[in-house]
Amino acid sequence: MATDIFLLNISGQDKPGLTSSLTGVLTQYDAKVLDIGQANIHDTLSLGILFEIRAGKKSAAVLKDLLFKSYELELQAKFTPITSENYEKWVRLQGKDRYIITILGEKLSAKQISAVTKIISEKNLNIDAIKRLTGRTSLIKVEEYPRASIQLSIRGKIENKAEFTEKFMQISHDLNVDIAFQEDNIYRRNRRLVCFDMDSTLIQAEVIDKLAELAGVGDEVKAITESAMQGEIDFNESFIRRMKLLKGLSESVLHDVAVNLPITKGARRLISTLKNYGFKTAILSGGFTYFGNYLKEELGIDYVYANQLEIKDGVLTGGYLGDIVDGDKKAEYLKLIAKKEGLNISQTIAIGDGANDLPMLNLAGLGIAFHAKPKVKHNAQSSISSIGLDGVLYLLGYHDRHIDLLD
Repeated sequence: MATDIFLLNISGQDKPGLTSSLTGVLTQYDAKVLDIGQANIHDTLSLGILFEIRAGKKSAAVLKDLLFKSYELELQAKFTPITSENYEKWVRLQGKDRYIITILGEKLSAKQISAVTKIISEKNLNIDAIKRLTGRTSLIKVEEYPRASIQLSIRGKIENKAEFTEKFMQISHDLNVDIAFQEDNIYRRNRRLVCFDMDSTLIQAEVIDKLAELAGVGDEVKAITESAMQGEIDFNESFIRRMKLLKGLSESVLHDVAVNLPITKGARRLISTLKNYGFKTAILSGGFTYFGNYLKEELGIDYVYANQLEIKDGVLTGGYLGDIVDGDKKAEYLKLIAKKEGLNISQTIAIGDGANDLPMLNLAGLGIAFHAKPKVKHNAQSSISSIGLDGVLYLLGYHDRHIDLLD
């Protein structure tokens, strides 16, 4: 039996019942829908239906009735005949590799989106879909916390992923926008564990620096901390040197520091949403268990692994108990928790800002450098520097409506 294939493109003012009316016409002629897609921008509909129908009288009649129905609904209709050869070529493309590109910023400009899509075009990749993940923004009301994100689903063969990512990093640097690039596989849609560095990630402070200020050695400790975070000196060496400088500090100051920790913008929104969707969360920190356990109770974190201060007679000794939680130890704890939860390592996410976070960022299924040092951003899989921690939700594909629904 000979058949014809047509692509019907509909555009016009959206209103209830349009899709039902048009597919109802196709039903009368026993048409087979091969593909369908619909988008709505500012109440303007764009609908595409690829359908197959018996050639001859039925074919001519269905086009006539669809055209009449579109006119009746005040829509514009366009028909494109598709050859069977072109259709089969399109079918074969579905086996191509698929990727997700997420663009994040306080606001997104045409220049930023153009730069990203130009790279995609230069690599002969197809954009299958573009989806806005953040809510609509008012032009009158000033947003207290502006954020914008769109997600591009792309398809095709990428010969050199490192080069592809490098180009996005350059755009990110030049145009002040975050661009995350991920394979669209089963693990991306099934992440279940999120591990956070604590200092300068989950909280906007380096706790050891605050303790040092109270001990009167703030400048010395801050200089060592910065050098370690930049990867200039070994973390273990820096940790031991800083701890010795805290000797004699009263234990009584720890509580005051803990209750005044500045929790990072978007952290509560992120963790609350993760908990509601069944994720496990962990703090893996080169900081201290005292403060990690405070945040565990405050935010509802599931696991905490950090360094334990040695305290005798109510004062810090300048020493510590157990092993130092350095970069390698963080990666080890990430694997340990994933195993305990019965997860593949590809189902994990790690978030951090310093050089000692790189082992866990590179081990996790998704490693995110958050407002990180240049070396860390350059070596991590993805980065967020333009908005708060809840930007992680957009990398997971959540729309604001999925998040705000839980508030």
